[in-house]
Amino acid sequence: MGTIHIDLFTTLDLVAQAPGGPDEDTEGGFPYGGWQAPLIDETVGSQVAQGMEGMDALLLGRRTYDIFAGYWPHQEQGSDGGIARTLNSIPKYVASRGKPDLSWADSTLLGADLGDSVRQVRDKHENVHVIGSVDLVQTLLRERLFDRLNLWVYPIVLGTGKKVFRDGALPSSLTLLEPPVASANGAVLLRYALAPGSPATGDMTAH
Repeated sequence: MGTIHIDLFTTLDLVAQAPGGPDEDTEGGFPYGGWQAPLIDETVGSQVAQGMEGMDALLLGRRTYDIFAGYWPHQEQGSDGGIARTLNSIPKYVASRGKPDLSWADSTLLGADLGDSVRQVRDKHENVHVIGSVDLVQTLLRERLFDRLNLWVYPIVLGTGKKVFRDGALPSSLTLLEPPVASANGAVLLRYALAPGSPATGDMTAH
């Protein structure tokens, strides 16, 4: 069985909606699309590339898939050529209730039973990454269908937008895998592993 990594860019108030551009996801009238762009630096770029090492499958929601499919096939000769070649060469699995255009090489639509389909993908691959796709992430969190949660947390607060953890999130414990990495612009990378069981409780007055 492989490992499912969820990779997200978030704000301090854990908004993960539309970090990449103004038109990425305007659902709900979200006015801050592209909030990540001013805070990108070399540390973020190198860590993102490093995090993709060993990735052998990509799991995406419909909106993120459409954005990626329209961009990455044309970037192999650009400054992000290494990332583009990786994404273009591996299998892509798409969660959608509709009928997306799957012309991006090696793309497959997941079945109606999303949980079962994701389990099959994990059984076929070693390192499956979910990038963005915050609506899909909600299902994975509720079903505990992930093994790693990698969060880039940026030093801004938006106060509105789709959050990583929404109402109804399943109580879960996670383990920090390594010391946080901080960029010059104040972004912090936190790499967690899903731990067994639910969060423990206690009484501070006992200490």
